Amino acid sequence: MTLSRQLVIDEAMRLVDAEGLDALSLRRLASRLHVQAPTLYWHVRNKAELLDALADAIMDDVLAAIPALEAGEEWREWLSTAVSELRRAMLAHPDGARIISAARDSLRRADFSERAMATLVAQGVELQRARMTVLAVERFTVGHVLEEEALDRGGDGKGVDPDELMRRLPTATRAIVEYFAAGRTADDVYRDGVRLILGLPPLL
Repeated sequence: MTLSRQLVIDEAMRLVDAEGLDALSLRRLASRLHVQAPTLYWHVRNKAELLDALADAIMDDVLAAIPALEAGEEWREWLSTAVSELRRAMLAHPDGARIISAARDSLRRADFSERAMATLVAQGVELQRARMTVLAVERFTVGHVLEEEALDRGGDGKGVDPDELMRRLPTATRAIVEYFAAGRTADDVYRDGVRLILGLPPLL
């Protein structure tokens, strides 16, 4: 099998998905591909370029999944859907948000922002409001998924004493209990956060 840039990127993603981003190194990747590490330099110059390529792959998934704004559709609802696709694509990989936030020279995330802003401007949203709105929900989404990833790595929280939480954080604990008692899920926490930023009512 002839080594190609795409094969290098695909195997790097499999490595990260299986063992986490911290396990990624060009030496480790070369071993999985049964080549010498210097061979990889024909396809990626360094680890930073490889991270950008992984981010590109995730963002390509996002960009392909975002639907066009339909006639009569409210732009806030469309943007909520768009950033939900961003979250979905990052969560498809255990360290997806870390990959996206670590990318430095990839323009795919900028392509997402451009498409979102252009869509809002086309709907009559003032340019700077469009920019700040997209920036707010995009950064909220990446930060939210970073926390979700950290929770996945850090355990299930069963070591926390509920009585101590109620004593120390009575308002927050009551709010959390009431929120989830209505049948909401962790996905709803994200969704309602985005809708709050956009000035939309919660769906439940």
